[in-house]
Amino acid sequence: MTVPVRILGIDPGLRRTGWGVVTATGTKLAYVDCGVVTSDGDLPLALRLRELYEGITRIVGAFQPDEVSVEETFVNKDAQATLKLGHARAVALLVPALAGMPVFEYSANLIKKTVAGSGHADKVQIQAMVKFLLPKAEFKVADAADALAIAITHNSHRGAHALKRQHAPVAGTSSLAAARIAAALART
Repeated sequence: MTVPVRILGIDPGLRRTGWGVVTATGTKLAYVDCGVVTSDGDLPLALRLRELYEGITRIVGAFQPDEVSVEETFVNKDAQATLKLGHARAVALLVPALAGMPVFEYSANLIKKTVAGSGHADKVQIQAMVKFLLPKAEFKVADAADALAIAITHNSHRGAHALKRQHAPVAGTSSLAAARIAAALART
């Protein structure tokens, strides 16, 4: 019998951080809840980050996920926007890590490819596939749908993470051997 796993997906953003919770039993997914944590754009950066921290902390406390998945930062032409996104992402990584939860990261292209079949899928395609995979899902904003897509992606790749942990170097392995094992795992 497969044990259900509660997965929290987080789509970090300084204005709106999307979150989505699913329960996975093997490959079967069940929608739990989703939404966004917002920050007041009129506040200084530090206070906006505190708002995100407090909001994500409430979500983690309320849903007690077993695993957390976060979208990786993409670099765009606006360096300032990328840095601000990096700050929000740091909060999204920190909160579950402080709670002792395993945190996994996925690129936007991998999320799109996993959920919609194309690494260049647009927001409408992602939302349609999330609704198809989680028919009971109710999301009002794209950020929440994206967070559910991140959780779906994590469920699809959980087996690969377990395999990597199973074959990870053990304590006492030489650093050269550990580097070779890590390189071999990276190729898989």
